[in-house]
Amino acid sequence: MSKSTKITLTDVALAADVSPITVSRALRNPDKVSSEARARIDRAILALGYVPNPAARALASGRTDIVGVIIPSVSNNVFADVMRGIDEGLQGSSLGVQLGTTRYSPLTEQQLIRVFLSQRPAGLIVAGHDQSPAARALLEEADCPVVQIMEIGPPPIDLAVGLSHFDGARTGAAHLLAQGYQAPAFLGAQMDPRSQRRLAGFRAALAAAGMGADDPVVTTPEPSSVSLGCRLFADLLARRPQTDAVLCNNDDLALGVLFEAQRRNIRVPEQLGICGFNDHEMMSAAQPALTSVATDRLAMGRHAVRLIRERLSGPGAERGHALDLGFRLVPRASTARRS
Repeated sequence: MSKSTKITLTDVALAADVSPITVSRALRNPDKVSSEARARIDRAILALGYVPNPAARALASGRTDIVGVIIPSVSNNVFADVMRGIDEGLQGSSLGVQLGTTRYSPLTEQQLIRVFLSQRPAGLIVAGHDQSPAARALLEEADCPVVQIMEIGPPPIDLAVGLSHFDGARTGAAHLLAQGYQAPAFLGAQMDPRSQRRLAGFRAALAAAGMGADDPVVTTPEPSSVSLGCRLFADLLARRPQTDAVLCNNDDLALGVLFEAQRRNIRVPEQLGICGFNDHEMMSAAQPALTSVATDRLAMGRHAVRLIRERLSGPGAERGHALDLGFRLVPRASTARRS
């Protein structure tokens, strides 16, 4: 067969001595085809140089085998972990991923949703539930499973996997108070909706303890970093020198607070308690080890894909289903003021 001849699925079927529908099934759902038949099909595909046509497949089936994933950032370790979970969840399937990043822009998110849906994806995964009205309308009309990840809250458009950031931060702040700290503060960066809910949880914990006469909060819309944590903590001490504990809206900031405290000879945890959020590996490796609110980002990605695959292969979870993965406070030396 000449290189100019277009190789078809039927050509692969003839070479593998199976029916075209078996080849199609092997490409879509390999676990539904015997290992012997899959091996012959794989050899035929390799020998012939067959490349599936996703556009033709979409016309035939009404969808492609692509899961669209729209997240705010690829540099943020939180979303890197989520993508690892998505990749793990896709193993053993014929599904692939198309990734888009919003850079925390609602307008960009809206545009990406429109583009992705126009390509007839097998499913769509989006971060959060704070889409613009126009983006939400697009998702509500989507002809594929839609999974909102990272948090739970209002009823989802279709499906959701996440946790309550409000409750997580409230638990972190309550832990600082239970350890005997009397003037806790909050540091936040990249104040997206999830960070705003963490701030609200912090304030709720202080209000429940009868505190909050002043405003022990320093935030910035800047992207988070360790060096930014150093700077925000310095700003906080200039404004509120009596601060004896800090809840940070992520672990980068918490590590920066630790470094700045060490530069100033502020003893942790005796003079200052520090609690982060997400519990990345660096929190247990720091000296002293840093307390954090642990979230399972890998599980978020895996479960999001699982929900899509189950919906594609059968009834799956009903519309409105939300999976709460919860959170876990991991107390370490940075808040061990009380034995």
